[in-house]
Amino acid sequence: MTTIRVAVIGAGQWGPNLIRNFHNKQASEVVWIIDRDAARLAEAQARFPDAQIGKNPEQALRDPSVHAVVVATPTSTHYALAKEALEQRKHVLVEKPLTTDVKQGLELLELARKHRLILMVGHVFVYNPAVRRVKEYLDAGDLGKVYYVSMVRTNPGPIRLDVNVAWDLAAHDLSIVNYWFDAEPLNVSASGETWINQGIEDVVFATFKYPQDVLVNLHASWLNPRKSRDIMVVGEKRMLTFDDMNLKEPLRIYDKEVNDVHRAAYVDSFASFRASVPKGNITVSQVSLGEPLKTQCAHFLECIVTGKQPFSGGREGIAVVRALGAMQRSMRAGGREEQVELSC
Repeated sequence: MTTIRVAVIGAGQWGPNLIRNFHNKQASEVVWIIDRDAARLAEAQARFPDAQIGKNPEQALRDPSVHAVVVATPTSTHYALAKEALEQRKHVLVEKPLTTDVKQGLELLELARKHRLILMVGHVFVYNPAVRRVKEYLDAGDLGKVYYVSMVRTNPGPIRLDVNVAWDLAAHDLSIVNYWFDAEPLNVSASGETWINQGIEDVVFATFKYPQDVLVNLHASWLNPRKSRDIMVVGEKRMLTFDDMNLKEPLRIYDKEVNDVHRAAYVDSFASFRASVPKGNITVSQVSLGEPLKTQCAHFLECIVTGKQPFSGGREGIAVVRALGAMQRSMRAGGREEQVELSC
């Protein structure tokens, strides 16, 4: 099999991880590393001396020997770089989010289809073994009817300059929930606030409604002192927690269910409504360790070779952009409920 020659555009915080995974000299090799920052390029050159480096993306995009392009640049640049790569007949992996505009995402998807190229989005959490295990539980009905999902994703920075915290962090959570429920949200109410850079929200609280009356509440922030990756799924039969920061025991299943809800005869009492929540066992779900990014990169290469559609392809990327767009409209409208546009 021919080794796939990859160009990585963007050697910042996430770029070196992508380079490391694609520069395996077996299925693929990184032949170009592009970044505008001279210090980053020097560091990349020291770590990967056999790759060519440059500051201009055109150097890699117009190289006929390049088979695939990985875009790991600021969100506002994703569309232009991905479009040029597809027009140059390169397969494309774009870090999340795909674009900041649904129409732009649709244009990229159509370009990929037209030229029979792979367009994939770096929704790395859907390649996480724990996230996939939760999907198995939900599909099997182990939690019963799902009532709601609570998701907290916070960092002490880095603070972006081109997009707000929703596009940066909440994109991950939306990709997870869309995957878990095989659905897109119907509407959203969101509030955010700006303290650091004018017009760019540093914190956001949002509640989405999904089909089957499932509520999904998201909290994303760049300003928290602690890095958090916490998810709680509350179902009729069981409850589940996922702590991505706990590498040993990320998943726990709680055998608790809400039942025996009834109205007492004395309606004026504080005991007018009563719910029984029996306590049961807490099960630690064993999940095999691994690097989700490695799985994601291998899947991209597999799709290039076989022509199969990516697990996190253009359509999945557009769905997340669609939800983020509705979230942003709601924030700018003071928390007004906004409908999420219909699927393409």
